Amino acid sequence: MGQYRLRWPAGSDHRRIWQLAWPMILSNITVPLLGLVDTAVIGHLPESHYLGAVAVGSMIFTTLYWAFGFLRMGTTGLTAQAQGREDGAQVRLLLARSLVLGTALGLLLLVLHRPLVAIALSLMDAGDLVTAEAERYAWIRIFGAPAVLCNYALLGWFLGNQNTRIPLVLLLVTNVSNMLLDILAVYGLGMHADGVALATVCSEYLSLGLGLYLSKRILRRTSGQLNQQSLWNLPDYIELLMVNRYLFVRTLLLLLSFAFFTSQGARMGTLTLSANAVLLNFLLLISHGLDGFAHATEALAGRAIGQRRLDRFYDTVLTALIWSLLTALAFSLLFWLAGEHIIRILTDIEPVRALAVDFLPWIIVLPLVGVWSYLLDGIFIGTTQVRAMQNTMIISVIGVYLPLWWLLQGFGNQGLWFAFMGLFLARAITGGYVYRTLCKKELWLS
Repeated sequence: MGQYRLRWPAGSDHRRIWQLAWPMILSNITVPLLGLVDTAVIGHLPESHYLGAVAVGSMIFTTLYWAFGFLRMGTTGLTAQAQGREDGAQVRLLLARSLVLGTALGLLLLVLHRPLVAIALSLMDAGDLVTAEAERYAWIRIFGAPAVLCNYALLGWFLGNQNTRIPLVLLLVTNVSNMLLDILAVYGLGMHADGVALATVCSEYLSLGLGLYLSKRILRRTSGQLNQQSLWNLPDYIELLMVNRYLFVRTLLLLLSFAFFTSQGARMGTLTLSANAVLLNFLLLISHGLDGFAHATEALAGRAIGQRRLDRFYDTVLTALIWSLLTALAFSLLFWLAGEHIIRILTDIEPVRALAVDFLPWIIVLPLVGVWSYLLDGIFIGTTQVRAMQNTMIISVIGVYLPLWWLLQGFGNQGLWFAFMGLFLARAITGGYVYRTLCKKELWLS
């Protein structure tokens, strides 16, 4: 097991984790809070198809954009390791390359948006009213693509620099402005799902402008110079994409799993779709809260590997595990005690409320099942063990999630939630097996 792995974390280990984690927890939570505001604003309109349209549209763009989540995850691990080596020139180059790649991919999505949106809406197979409203939402949201992908690159770079306070500022400013614009668009201008989309696009470009400004301040304190020749070397971008293909496949599978969940709920009717949409906001709150410790682990684990300090690496993992478990338990208690009340705040459509309450127990259990996969993702991203992330996701989705759904179709939405829970459990088991294997064979530095 190694001489460092069983040592109880020192006070300095807890401080390092919390110095990075608390800004990310606060900033991450603004993302699902934005989703809660979207749901609350739309959920109080008289017709449930508006809520269903936002759920469908949001899922399409979550899937579409986060398929390129390697711009965030890959940039974090590589930047953290470059920082550990004190290679300022590489830190600069990683930011520039990620922004160029984000801009190019965002423009490509704009060019291809019509067939992409049409295919996505057909796969969702929602009702006619939901599909028509979701289509209006989608035609607006797609114009934020370049900003979203560049924002991923910026967030990953800031995290790799162990700077979580700037992401906190960015996400707070962006999501608070988005919430205010939501209210203005829906209640002030009389818009519906299209107003929510417009508010989101405006906030995405606000975030990009602010992020670029703040990155310049960090670059003034970073050693080295940007290698212009290397920046525009096309083979380097091809190599970067090849390295990140594992993260692309992993992220795409995960997001398709969420999209599949939404799609199957839509096939059960607008009422089930809307109830699941309310509960998925709870899931977003869980995932973004636990991701605070995962992001801290990415930065600290990556830096430790860059320094070739396995003692610091294992101390980081154990400390993050302790606080992740405590946070997961807190989430479960919160939803057990106040979940029904939160649902009533989110929507006053009584059939949607009642159905969401029926499935609330799945959300109460979810933090304790899902916490392991979030932390393991942070470890694998920071140490760039991205092939392992891909393989565990393939097994979890194709070997567990889809077969469970197929076997439990007769149980309706309960069977769908059971299969969804199986996905998280499978990710935890397969990821834990990979982690244990890497520890036994001391492969972290290879």
